[in-house]
Amino acid sequence: MTRFDSRTLALMVVGVVINFVGGKLIAALKLPLYLDSIGTVLTGVLAGPIPGALTGVINNVLLGVLDSPTWIPFALTAAAIGLLAGYFGANGWMKSPARVALAGLITGVVAALISAPIATIVFGGVTGGGTDALVAFFRSTGLGLWQSVIGQGIVSDPLDKLITYLIVFAIVRALPRQQVLQFPQGDKVVD
Repeated sequence: MTRFDSRTLALMVVGVVINFVGGKLIAALKLPLYLDSIGTVLTGVLAGPIPGALTGVINNVLLGVLDSPTWIPFALTAAAIGLLAGYFGANGWMKSPARVALAGLITGVVAALISAPIATIVFGGVTGGGTDALVAFFRSTGLGLWQSVIGQGIVSDPLDKLITYLIVFAIVRALPRQQVLQFPQGDKVVD
């Protein structure tokens, strides 16, 4: 059972802030990435699947209220990212760079498969982010809307989550071991 102590709750708040800053920076640069789930993955890895999922959902709902309602439907994707990060953290995947990279790629594929129907049905494939350029590229090759949105997701999401997981790996390695061990899954993340 996940412990929702003050440390976990504080990590969730920090995770939302990290998501916000990372996502806004990348969105401003119009890059075909997101980097808006670093805080979700960090929370999931250190505190477990449920805090990770909640961090992602809270982030998307807050952004939907404060910024643009387009964020809210993707709360489902954010929850899946947090759940997977918690699973990988709980099962020792964050101890090896190779497994961290694989976890990022797996999470990216899952995120793409969850996000594609949302982006297609709710937004017609255009969400206003830097990844729209990839959808347009795939459409220009003659692919249909569904194939173009899935193609965009399969190209950008695994790369985005690979980078995200490697950043989280670096953050966890940079933290003092004793601090990491104070989180519910800390003993499964460090040697």
